[in-house]
Amino acid sequence: MRVFGRLLAASWIALLALPARAQVPVDVELVLAVDISYSMDFDELALQREGYITALRSKDFVNALRGGAHGKIALIYVEWAGTHEQTIIVPWTLIDGKAAADAFAARLAEAPVRRTYRTSISGGLTFSAAQFGNGGFKGVRRVIDISGDGTNNQGALIEPTRDEIVAKGIVINGLPLQLKAPSGSMLDINDLHVYYEDCVIGGPGSFVIPVKSRDQFVSAVRQKLILEVSGITPPAIAKTIPAAKPPRVSCTIGEQMWMQRWGN
Repeated sequence: MRVFGRLLAASWIALLALPARAQVPVDVELVLAVDISYSMDFDELALQREGYITALRSKDFVNALRGGAHGKIALIYVEWAGTHEQTIIVPWTLIDGKAAADAFAARLAEAPVRRTYRTSISGGLTFSAAQFGNGGFKGVRRVIDISGDGTNNQGALIEPTRDEIVAKGIVINGLPLQLKAPSGSMLDINDLHVYYEDCVIGGPGSFVIPVKSRDQFVSAVRQKLILEVSGITPPAIAKTIPAAKPPRVSCTIGEQMWMQRWGN
């Protein structure tokens, strides 16, 4: 038994002495966090998926990729809805050229399109932030690219969640989808992009690109990915609202509307 104990101790010492696995340096670790809530119909969900697939296969995206210091990024695709509805569709993948980008897009195209209940932007952001450090990459920047067609109405409040994530050095950019006029459901707001600007995005150079029509979607996603890969934010779309100003729309408006409609 003593011999066995000594061997076991020696094994543990040897394991502890092993060098840590090296992380692959990349220009950016980018989480694509995509809304699949029931407020979007299947046509819109299919359009959203196609927008990302087309953007990843575009020449402009590959050119932006090559322009970085490392010429490569780490990418993961996450779908989210309610508090407990977050799924990794394509895991962390090294994208270092056209072949890798096409392969990622192909995996995305193979995944079934689905939708589920509620809208917890805070849950989607928290889940996305937790993915950093799990892929074996070390990015110069860490970015969450979150799309959605509504306000936070479940889970933690969005404003403190955003602030906590940004404090970790993570940038949050937004793609608010405003493809439909607000309906009588009482859960929609007119200026979703303002809500995203004031309550969702954050970090140096964070920005919002609203999508207000179906024909804008592909170009908006492509523009957003190129900006995030290159790390360049044109002043025209950068977040410019002074921090001292209160939000132009209540950051709890989604919760308020839900309570008014359902009372829970």
